[in-house]
Amino acid sequence: MTDDRRTPDSEAAAASELHRMVNGFQLAQAIHVAAVLGVADHLASGPRSSDDLAAAVGAHPAALYRLLRALAAFGVFHETPHREFELTPLGQCLRSDAPQPVRPYALFAAEASQWAAWGALLHSVKTGENAFRAVHGMDVWQHRAAHPEQNALFNAAMTGNSRRVDHAVVDACALEGTPTVVDVGGGEGSLLAALLRACPGARGVLFDRPHVLAAATRVLAEAGVAARCDVVGGDMFDAVPAGADVYLMKYVIHDWPDAEASKVLASCRRAMGPAAVLWIIDRLVGPPNEDPAVKLADLHMLVSPGGVERTVEEMRALIEQAGLRLVEVRATSSPVRVLVCVPVPDAVG
Repeated sequence: MTDDRRTPDSEAAAASELHRMVNGFQLAQAIHVAAVLGVADHLASGPRSSDDLAAAVGAHPAALYRLLRALAAFGVFHETPHREFELTPLGQCLRSDAPQPVRPYALFAAEASQWAAWGALLHSVKTGENAFRAVHGMDVWQHRAAHPEQNALFNAAMTGNSRRVDHAVVDACALEGTPTVVDVGGGEGSLLAALLRACPGARGVLFDRPHVLAAATRVLAEAGVAARCDVVGGDMFDAVPAGADVYLMKYVIHDWPDAEASKVLASCRRAMGPAAVLWIIDRLVGPPNEDPAVKLADLHMLVSPGGVERTVEEMRALIEQAGLRLVEVRATSSPVRVLVCVPVPDAVG
């Protein structure tokens, strides 16, 4: 509903706010550059002058100062009266060793191939086609398989994002006894490692494409669960490891349009025994005029992997099509929800 009781002051405020939104791309790129240079790591021991930082990171002194003072105006860093800079709580999250890491995502989200794809958002909106494929001539999965450095950036970003929600998911999905858990499309294994640590009797299978699993052994070893987890390469569209008690997919279904998402769910259904359970861990699209972060994430799905963020009813339709039944939607202390699914007897996906 619009409000026609506009005044010059309210119109000016609205224009100013919209102008700020339009300039959001500038802030994203500035944070990306600070992440690439590793500025936060160089500030971990305390304040440093911009000239000192420039020498440490290999940057032009005056240009780096301009970058840092702009980010300080947004609270990412703090500038002292002597042109020194120090970390703020926001800046701490750009450290490589941050408990709540954002640097990996900052490195990925504004790198050249993603930046170019977002520049083709108009193409996607006019045609419904995937912008990344239109710009690069291949989808994101083919591109990452052909460019190991891009694959490494993406995997690190997803692991960082996962670590920000892992504990919330573990709290909502506590394992008991000695179950076997298959993480389908589990990347480097951050969530599976957290689940196995919380349940010492459980065993895991980390399943993803072979080129995605390159860093998984290190992640599982650092978590102390490598001895209880098998790392298996394969194609989830064809088949997933059978016979487990629990299957989980985090941030997987949203990567794909309906036809492909249905195939992945059907693969899981074929692998599941009658007592098995599937946890789909993802964001859900909320009511109109709410949840801006999820709705922007949905545009990212359109631009980058070609998938879609869905409402709970849209997810239910996909789940039922695959021969599964949605029995519960669990809230977590993070933005994700856990959709608990069980096999429909005698149904084969």
